[in-house]
Order: sequence, then C-alpha cells, then structure tokens
Amino acid sequence: MLEAVIFDMDGTLFQTNKILELSLEETFSILRSRNEWSSETPTQKYREIMGVPLPVVWETLLPNHSNEIRRMVDEIFLEKLIANINYGKGAIYPHVKEVFDFLKQEGCLIFIASNGLIEYLNAIVNCYKLNNWVTETFSIQQIETQNKDDLVRYILMKYHINNAAVVGDRISDINAAKNNGLKAFGCRFDFAQEWELKQADCIIDDLLELKKYI
Repeated sequence: MLEAVIFDMDGTLFQTNKILELSLEETFSILRSRNEWSSETPTQKYREIMGVPLPVVWETLLPNHSNEIRRMVDEIFLEKLIANINYGKGAIYPHVKEVFDFLKQEGCLIFIASNGLIEYLNAIVNCYKLNNWVTETFSIQQIETQNKDDLVRYILMKYHINNAAVVGDRISDINAAKNNGLKAFGCRFDFAQEWELKQADCIIDDLLELKKYI
C-alpha cells in the first residue's frame, strides 16, 4: 500500500475549464479597456500550455508586453479566478471525495501539489472543504526553482515518505513522479495531451479507477 498520493489541482481535482475561459476573458477585457490588448482573448493558447507556472503563462500570452504589465495581468487574473470560485462557478471532478474517503480509510496520506498560487489553491480547498481529507496543500510558490519535481521532493522530505504516487494531467506531473522514483497516474481529463499521458505508468479516465490500482 502506498504511504501517500500527491494530486495535481487544475485539470485533476478541480475542473478549471469551468472558470478558466470566463476569468481569462474578464482579464483581457480589462486589458482592452486600458488599450493594452486589441485582439481576441488567447484562450486556446492558454489551454495548450495549461499546467505551467503563471509567469510562463504571461510570457507566452503576452510576449511583447513589459514585466510590469504581466504582473498587473497576473494580479487581475488571480482576482477573477478566486471571485468565480467563490461565486460557485467552478466544480471539482466527479468522485474526488469518494476517492479521498477510500484513501483515508486505507491509511494513505493525501497531498496537493500545484503550479497554482497559494491564494488560488486555498480558495478551492476552502470552497470544497478538501482539508477534511488533504494533509497539506503545496504551491509552486514555496519552491525557488519553480519546478514541480522539486515541489514533490519537498513533500517527500517533509513527511519522510518513501512510497507514493503522483496523480495529474500534464507532463510536469508525470515527470515529477518519475524523477522522484514514484508511480505516475495520468488523467485523461480536459487539458490532457495524449503524447504526455503516454509517459505515465497508468492512464485513467475517471478518478474512481485509482481504487483498483492502489
């Protein structure tokens, strides 16, 4: 039996797609009102890079803008995301709480490791009361390298864990598992890329499938 399971948040536990486009559109509407953007919102490009740290997001979506503008956009986007979470416009994926119940009954610790910011993650955790199951939630902000491999390694060291698995939908989650000697579960959910999932030890289409593997 595994000692712990480390879950990604966006596109794994939380259906970010339900608030992503809305929050991004609201953010770029503000940019347009300030004459900092004139074309359509680059939603598809964001979907393609979903899972990378936010500084990389803005470097990709706003390559010709200054760092000052990018920081401003980062703040606006975070505000819009949290507001939409609190308005109840998001959702966790089906069977999250059922799987969490199962893991706790099996004596397995549950962690969240995400490239999302602390304030954003806390909004989701509080909205859906995930702390009833989750031992601790970790943000990439806690690691100087901004690398998910190191974030997972930090969790393992802090809790003295040797045998664990990582569950996520993108290559950063799979690599974080592999590079720490852990089992990698790839979620074929909204933002998943098939070529990335092929690197995982197991691919699941529903979180309930974890029960038969763990």
